[in-house]
Amino acid sequence: METTVNQTGAITKATQKKATVKKDGGVHSIKDYIKVYEGEIAKALPSVMTPERFTRIALSAVSNTPKLGACTPQSFLGAMMNAAQLGLEPNTPLGQAYLIPYGNQCQFQIGYKGLLDLAYRSGEVKMIDAQTVYENDEFEYELGLDPKLKHVPAMKDRGNPIYFYAVVKLVNGGYNFQVMSIDDVKAHGKKYSKTFNNGPWQTNFEEMAKKTVLKKALKYAPLKTEFVRQVSEDESIKTTISKDMSEVHDEFMDVEYEEHVEDPVTGEIK
Repeated sequence: METTVNQTGAITKATQKKATVKKDGGVHSIKDYIKVYEGEIAKALPSVMTPERFTRIALSAVSNTPKLGACTPQSFLGAMMNAAQLGLEPNTPLGQAYLIPYGNQCQFQIGYKGLLDLAYRSGEVKMIDAQTVYENDEFEYELGLDPKLKHVPAMKDRGNPIYFYAVVKLVNGGYNFQVMSIDDVKAHGKKYSKTFNNGPWQTNFEEMAKKTVLKKALKYAPLKTEFVRQVSEDESIKTTISKDMSEVHDEFMDVEYEEHVEDPVTGEIK
């Protein structure tokens, strides 16, 4: 534990020290910081992604979203490190994760496809899916002692979205589903997402709606603590870099999800 603390402190001090170099003409932009921290990023990357590829993706994110250039280097690097440790590619057409400017801070956000990837990687999920229900679809669901869910999509002229639902089937045979109306999704996004008014909520609403209802379905599934920790990184802003980003304090914690996290030692649901 002492080693981890020392490593984290050393990296943080280095970040602060390099931040002053900017005044002397050494480090001028986030792109410079990416190159400076290539070594630390490489240590956090999974074997399936090379440091060179991740650096290209990060530089591309800055180029495609110029407002990221106005974010603090510390928060940008924190978001980058989150993506690296989860093995998700940020700001690509894959839709796995996003780096989103929030004022002068950079928020890390897991995408719908990234959430699917993490769920399957856990080894506990047999099938997972989320769908949009449109006005002209045949749709009915029932809760209680004998819950039911039926969705027959219309073959054409489906109309506007009205509901979103997610289904999770576990390897052990258990299953769960959650349904949310479009109004419920919007209300949830406005309440819990600091970047609801920009980013994927505005450019890819249906994907974010599916992710929202999927998170609710997964929240009540008996999954391992490691997966819960991974999902809790969603919509986080962190300004400290660590070998384990899950141990870094989130300055804007998603309370709605966190209140159901299991303590890894006692097993208590907090």
